Amino acid sequence: MSTAKKKQEALTPKAIVEELDRYIVGQKNAKRAVAVALRNRWRRQQVEPPMRDEISPKNIMLIGPTGVGKTEIARRLAKLANAPFVKVEASKFTEVGYVGRDVDSMVRDLAETAVSMLKAEERERVRPRAKENAEERLLDVLLPPRPTRAPSPTMTGGEPLPDATDGSTRENLRKLLRQGSLDDRNVEIETTEQGGTPFVEMMGGQGMDEMMQNLQNMLPMMKRPKQRRLPVREALEALTEEEAGKLVDMDRVTKEAIRRAEQDGIIFIDEIDKVARREAGGGSGPDVSREGVQRDLLPIVEGSTVSTKYGPLKTDHVLFIAAGAFHVAKPKDLIPELQGRFPIRVELESLTAADFVRILTEPENALTKQYVALLATEKVHLDIHPDAVEEIACIAADVNSRMENIGARRLHTILEKLLDELSFEAPDLHEQTIPITASYVREHLQGVLKDEDLSQYVL
Repeated sequence: MSTAKKKQEALTPKAIVEELDRYIVGQKNAKRAVAVALRNRWRRQQVEPPMRDEISPKNIMLIGPTGVGKTEIARRLAKLANAPFVKVEASKFTEVGYVGRDVDSMVRDLAETAVSMLKAEERERVRPRAKENAEERLLDVLLPPRPTRAPSPTMTGGEPLPDATDGSTRENLRKLLRQGSLDDRNVEIETTEQGGTPFVEMMGGQGMDEMMQNLQNMLPMMKRPKQRRLPVREALEALTEEEAGKLVDMDRVTKEAIRRAEQDGIIFIDEIDKVARREAGGGSGPDVSREGVQRDLLPIVEGSTVSTKYGPLKTDHVLFIAAGAFHVAKPKDLIPELQGRFPIRVELESLTAADFVRILTEPENALTKQYVALLATEKVHLDIHPDAVEEIACIAADVNSRMENIGARRLHTILEKLLDELSFEAPDLHEQTIPITASYVREHLQGVLKDEDLSQYVL
């Protein structure tokens, strides 16, 4: 059994939730729902083909205010499963200039993501061989054959090199190269630059997907050699990257990428509530536009084939996770057909001051840990006391209750304001330990909190 398959088999719902707990506080129901959805994908692969094709993914709708972890849950889930992941905002399809077929762009983006992932994996797989090839090319540059009655070749800052026909000399030079003894010497190499793509990318505006696809098929991928003068260390890396590109079988990568996008892809549709009808019976104007976007989304979520530049991609088994605050509109305001394509609905809880304390301290990438690491680069040690964390959490909860509730994102704003002066002065503090206490927090935020008008802008 391959390592990837063993890893997928080990991802039980409990293991998935435990992994998500490392980065996201609370939201147990949402974590359970996405964990089961991910496990069902593995279960489906174990079913015999006739039945396997009939098992469709159970798409999920996450309901809750901004900043409670909806996007992070989906993103971490995709990373955990090593699955192609794309996030789109449904509301963008209501903007002027968008037409129905632009909704297909999310699937094309998924194909691009899958190809990029597979290409990176393949480059890593062939890297040892690519490095060997790059080493040989570099040795050819360092030790070229000696022309008749010509001086010995040299490197900048080095001694004359012997004749390349001497095998022992080449092996000695290889040994020096691998030891890093030649890293700082300069050498001139020839690499191949990719051309022809900037024009195609320039044409890639809204509604231009099909034109881009046709242009990329018509225009040859021009390659032109370029002379570069680099230190040996950088030259070896540049040649390794070029050799890895040559060894990658793009036909194989493309085929596997489309398969992975179809079977493992996750599309996260945010702000789905923004395209819901606000009143029963629809109406005119913006509501018509919103309902039109829903009807454009429907065939993709139901399962259809979208043409991409890498070939047709079927969305029948792509997992769709939709999310929205649903403050004004409700899930029942979506058209019935679209509602039916999201059978699992999970309501996420608003975050409390206690949740903020956990968010600030528990996750591996907790905000307090990030600021400690950032200022440590300036040799300034932040000693954040527990009472300071509680004070920050209480302020965030209070500000969220008095103003727009933006969830955990409020912590970013408050911490940035709190540590603004320290961040500015850090290079001049010279290896100090700065204690951050509750009184320090109150002292630095008191003026902003007292001024209601100012706090609306600053916090």
